Amino acid sequence: IVYGVKYYSVAENKGNTDIYLMKADGSEVTQLTKTPQSEWNLQWRPDGKRIAFLKATPDHGAQIFEMDVETKKLIQISSDVQSIDAFAYSPDQSKMLLVKQVQAHPTIADRYPDLDKSSGLIYNDLMYRHWDEWLTTIPHLFLANITDGKVSEKSIDLLNGEPYEAPMKPFGGLEQVNWSPNSQSIAYTSRKLVGKEYALSTNSDIYIYNLNSKQTTNVSKGMMGYDMNPVFSPDGNSLAWESMERNGYEADKIRLIVLNLTTGKSTDYTQNFDQNAQSLTWAADAKSIYFLSTQNACAQIYNLNLAQDTILQITKGVHDYVAVMPKANQLIGVRMSMSMPSEIFAIQKSGAEKQLSFINKDILDQLDMGAVQERWIKTSDGKEMLTWVILPPNFDSTKQYPTLLYCQGGPQSALSQFWSYRWNFQIMAANEYIIVAPNRRGLPGFGQAWNEQISGDYGGQNMNDYLSAIDALAKESYVDVNRLGCVGASYGGFSVYWLAGHHNKRFKAFIAHDGMFNLEAQYLETEELWFVNWDLGGPYWDKSNAIAQRSYANSPHKFVDQWDTPILIVQGEKDYRIVTSQALSAFNAALLRGIPAELLVFPDENHWVLQPQNGILWQRRFFRWLDKWVKQSSESELEQAYHADKSKGASLDAQKKESSKEQNTETQVSQ
Repeated sequence: IVYGVKYYSVAENKGNTDIYLMKADGSEVTQLTKTPQSEWNLQWRPDGKRIAFLKATPDHGAQIFEMDVETKKLIQISSDVQSIDAFAYSPDQSKMLLVKQVQAHPTIADRYPDLDKSSGLIYNDLMYRHWDEWLTTIPHLFLANITDGKVSEKSIDLLNGEPYEAPMKPFGGLEQVNWSPNSQSIAYTSRKLVGKEYALSTNSDIYIYNLNSKQTTNVSKGMMGYDMNPVFSPDGNSLAWESMERNGYEADKIRLIVLNLTTGKSTDYTQNFDQNAQSLTWAADAKSIYFLSTQNACAQIYNLNLAQDTILQITKGVHDYVAVMPKANQLIGVRMSMSMPSEIFAIQKSGAEKQLSFINKDILDQLDMGAVQERWIKTSDGKEMLTWVILPPNFDSTKQYPTLLYCQGGPQSALSQFWSYRWNFQIMAANEYIIVAPNRRGLPGFGQAWNEQISGDYGGQNMNDYLSAIDALAKESYVDVNRLGCVGASYGGFSVYWLAGHHNKRFKAFIAHDGMFNLEAQYLETEELWFVNWDLGGPYWDKSNAIAQRSYANSPHKFVDQWDTPILIVQGEKDYRIVTSQALSAFNAALLRGIPAELLVFPDENHWVLQPQNGILWQRRFFRWLDKWVKQSSESELEQAYHADKSKGASLDAQKKESSKEQNTETQVSQ
């Protein structure tokens, strides 16, 4: 197994990925690279003799390199004039599929050659920016020959002249592209729309390009939602992909579709499976498909038996699997939990698991983790709701602890056993807070009806779910009802803003990160208009739309007159999903109302905080705010904590070269 380990340097404020190799039983771990620049897009060459990856070069950006596993000899096999975003070998190793950027429209220099230094951007239609970048280029798929082990500098654009993305922005990668086993076809994902239509639709499709005929066929035509991530069966007879049914609904149920390439018949094998099916991978005999699905807030491995049309859950336990692939008579997977970053596991067909990698063992062995409890709480409408409760290390039930209500984002993202380097429940618990994390309405893993209830009901039942959870825990003798806080990001930030106007003095402090504050402004400021059309019901000017009018009537900015509690507001200025004006409006409103408030802005971050020093600053201000207003710490206590933080920072800086023991890591894996 080859995998990447990302080491973070606080002093250099960046991460760096090195490559490791180990036998499939976890033995003979070897570090293959130790360089100042990352290697990424790891994969085995089809003959299994070399490992290939991308690496930055001085003149032409990222290029493809191969490393001989035995000799460790490194060879650059591409010399493209453009930087390569991703690549994939044809199974017969005769061709290479490349992902490269092409101009989305003429540049200023193209239009006005005498203004070659102008930074202006000109747009005449939606969608002119996406997530964290202005639209200037789009990814296309290019096909190149491999001759004498080198990738030809000449390549064919499979979407030549088409203004469409493949893979799709903002997050699409090689999972959206797949070679047929005979190397004669390429399946790829694309939403072949532009402008206003693109901004209003999620209707992507699966296309197959035939290398011999040079013809492209849409094999999911008529399927109106997201169709993504095609995977050919090992025998080449079938193509499976992930599919959503409804256009404009980005959180629709993810179905598992299989197309018989001989008959042309498509079958939905998840009609009676009330869960999502993601990360599809075929068994070697082409008779079954392994996939991941979240159920009761844990992501597990499942197997679809095609002949019997049955789905079997393989793994169980309080964890999340985030990747799975078959190897001989077992599976290789990547697993994490609220108490452990990603590690590599071997899984037997029986579900028995064996941990193979121990990337962060030296760090984790030094830490005491808090217990993660599963609680089922009755909601205001009589439903049972799973709520994670994370207790401080060395928890003492005779003591009383300050407690935080955590509000999940998405709004339809699973509150499962995830590990985060910012919203990390164990760090919160280690600071002697109990965390209450409810799987409120609008979260997947509890059936489609539970997941869909939130659409058009912002400020409705899911807010009651939050209050049901914190009120139930507040009855416990070890929860200090006079020291409650409420925190969240994205939709969780919206939740914080809304609860700030409706909490009836339950909470002593709020923290909102990249949250929606004014829903009317959000409708016109965001880029993915299908999202606000579906979730809010439509534009605020449509007075005949009852769902939309209810949504905007529940906008948090309409309840600022009821705000009475200190609030910390965090925002990334490169977040074009929920833009900075939302945070500034909320901050200004709080100050004008005379409410203690703090604004933490990251000019160079997007919807997440990704740079190490920014992440540490985020943590320090997060806990300083909570300690001040929830724990009600004195200024002298806050200063002591500040100096302790400085001491820790100096210690980390002095020991930065001890990276294997001192740096947090992320793991990528390729069999």
